[in-house]
Amino acid sequence: MLFSSIPFLYTFLPCVLILYFLVPGWLKNTVLLLSSLFFYAWGEPRFVVFMVIAIVQGYVFGLLAEKFRDRPKRAKLCLWASAVVSLGLLGYCKYADFFISGFNTLTGLSLPLLHVALPIGISFYTFQILSYVIDVYRGDVTAQRNLIDLAAYVAMFPQLIAGPIVRYADIAPQLKHRTHTLADAAYGARRFILGLSKKVLLANVLYELISAYKSAANVSVLFVWLYAAAYVLHLYFDFSGYSDMAIGLGRIFGFHFIENFNYPYISASVTEFWRRWHMSLGSWFRDYVYIPLGGNRVSKAKWFRNIFIVWLLTGLWHGAAWTFILWGLFFAVFLTAEKLWYGEALAQTRFLKHLYVLLLIAVSFVIFDAASVSDAFRTIGSLFGLGGLPRSDVLARYYFDSYSGVFLVAIVGATPLPAKIVRQFSEDGPGKKIMSVVEPVVLLALLAVVTAYLVDGSFNPFLYFRF
Repeated sequence: MLFSSIPFLYTFLPCVLILYFLVPGWLKNTVLLLSSLFFYAWGEPRFVVFMVIAIVQGYVFGLLAEKFRDRPKRAKLCLWASAVVSLGLLGYCKYADFFISGFNTLTGLSLPLLHVALPIGISFYTFQILSYVIDVYRGDVTAQRNLIDLAAYVAMFPQLIAGPIVRYADIAPQLKHRTHTLADAAYGARRFILGLSKKVLLANVLYELISAYKSAANVSVLFVWLYAAAYVLHLYFDFSGYSDMAIGLGRIFGFHFIENFNYPYISASVTEFWRRWHMSLGSWFRDYVYIPLGGNRVSKAKWFRNIFIVWLLTGLWHGAAWTFILWGLFFAVFLTAEKLWYGEALAQTRFLKHLYVLLLIAVSFVIFDAASVSDAFRTIGSLFGLGGLPRSDVLARYYFDSYSGVFLVAIVGATPLPAKIVRQFSEDGPGKKIMSVVEPVVLLALLAVVTAYLVDGSFNPFLYFRF
């Protein structure tokens, strides 16, 4: 079930909210868990089995890791057992066919593929369970004795299928005691509607242009650049919009989730970009892979190794394909180059650093979206006039004119400027009183427009379902 769907917006969510706020406090996590399992089972009920197995093993091994904390070998055995189960489920569902295909290519054999359907959100909840057990093993958190509370944390539908990757340590107190206020509910509703609008009115519309490009018989250099720009903006508004909706829903239910995006396209380096893009994933790999490997407090050779391991895993986390591996290693190369050679010099430039980042991001997401490595290189070549494509054509100019308004709104919306204007206008004085009236009207208008789009059956894809 998508957040950006009529059944969710006007049936599932209202029913859950009514039930959640009617029951006493000690039953709220149970309502949240049951509604989350229903939400998850909506598309494919059998996928719930994988989640239940993952939750139960995390619960059991977390308790055992804490019990044997004074016996390090046993505690470590519990940690590894949980990791094997969690990563084994993820590997079976997500990577089995990828590795079988690779093995067949290397050996010339023809082992049959398993064709396992990918459970939605398995990469997200696997990382949450892993971080929980690791933190219990380290002694950073106390193991959760209540299975319902732990299951509600893992399965919580607001952040289940697209993050942010919420760590147990960050919301453990909120699972037991949390407050519900009108101010939080209002903030949550505002954040949800804005995220929904980003998803439906910008990301979905931009994807129509991407689809037009992919279905075109002949393209030009201009059309390839339009596709690349549309995909860069689509991906941001698609994913950040979903994160906004998750954070907003979490606030309504009394949870304070971490931010996942911080205007990444204003970055002045690739290093800064990854501090602003999908921040919960970056911090997860930093704390549970990069630092345990030694981080940058090792020899230069091991430091390079650590960077490339992290980005190889980051690429694989996004999907079982060579294009994702290439995408991850692409960033590893430029992150390393910035640290070693030109990072300080680049920082001294005024506009070049931003153009540099935007160009690399465009190229990287062409790789990310490509059907194959060869397709990625062919499209990248086309961006720079290789392959004999014409510079422009009638179709590209038509789409440029048709989508120029959407591009303008998306480009401005990807910067802090709109939020800054609203914030300054909302300060004490006449502006604050005006905003108190204008804001709810604008939000209701946005919700009405989004609803009209959804009722009309407009294209409503969601990229991160495959992760």
